Amino acid sequence: MSENAFQKNTSNSPGSGSRSGRENGFLKWFLAKWQENPVYSTGAVFIIMVIVQTFALGFDYPSFGDWFAGWSKNWINILRNNASVGIVALGMAFVIISGGIDLAVGSTLVAVGAVMMVLINSNAAGLLTSIGITGVPAFMLGILAALAMGCFIGYINGFLVARSKIPAFIATLGTMKICRSVTQQFMQTVGVKVPREFTAIANTKIGGEIILPIIYWLLIAAILVVVARKTPFGRHVYAIGSNERAARLSGINVEKVKTLVYVLSGVMVAVAAVVNVARIGSMDYANAGSGYEMDAIAAVVVGGTSMSGGRGSIVGTVLGMLIIAVMNNLLNLIGVPPFLREAFKGLIVIVAVLLQKKEKVS
Repeated sequence: MSENAFQKNTSNSPGSGSRSGRENGFLKWFLAKWQENPVYSTGAVFIIMVIVQTFALGFDYPSFGDWFAGWSKNWINILRNNASVGIVALGMAFVIISGGIDLAVGSTLVAVGAVMMVLINSNAAGLLTSIGITGVPAFMLGILAALAMGCFIGYINGFLVARSKIPAFIATLGTMKICRSVTQQFMQTVGVKVPREFTAIANTKIGGEIILPIIYWLLIAAILVVVARKTPFGRHVYAIGSNERAARLSGINVEKVKTLVYVLSGVMVAVAAVVNVARIGSMDYANAGSGYEMDAIAAVVVGGTSMSGGRGSIVGTVLGMLIIAVMNNLLNLIGVPPFLREAFKGLIVIVAVLLQKKEKVS
């Protein structure tokens, strides 16, 4: 038997050669998925950060049960503290996929929260209280008003961007300034007291823990995954972000879809405002929602969504938000000064964008 024939027979034997073939096949498959779907790379980074955080928390506990309880409580705190920003990021994902941006989310949250608090105000001067509407009916009206206000501000942003052709950055920057300044001016002379019963919307304990904000976030994310993947609206958003001119020529009503994208963002901000007010029982009109726009954009970009539009996912956005949340927690655990934590967040965003550019070039 010749040497070539012997090598061929050896490579076809059911031993180590077939195993290495399977391993190489899996590696090629994983690398291909890594390049074509950012969720794989984002998920891998998230798993690494979870492992690092686990070691940072340490294992100095009397028993495994005590360690697991501490580990679980830490995770619940991380998820709960980032649920509101996570909800805002879900709306931001649709905006960025469509090729836009929304800088007004933080100020919209303040405006929406102020409108709702004025309505449910339990003081004698409260708008609904003064006409005898209190309790659950008042809460329902307040939440509906918050959602309507979020839709209205989102529609204004969408109209400016889609119909008036103002660049999204400029339009939403203007809305951001208007919403916060008008809210601060109006609320200077208004005394608001949030009813204690209203806080049950976010603070009711389940299994001994406050996890309702987390449930709201993940439930909305699941719904929006279906919207993005299975509905004409979701497909149109991706099409517009990929190539607006081609989308228009294919019969998509670009102006309508882009307007609805900003309305969706406004609704997500309104939901986050309801959760925020219910959690805290008040709102700081000067600082509430401050930085939400940057955190939401960071979560979307880290999750693999392209800033040029047409590419991204809701799952990736959730993972991106979790990566940033875990990073903040890690920096806190190892004692990094608060002012430097934003620098790390900025670095992660820059690296995420650079990786996207590398993928496009390749």
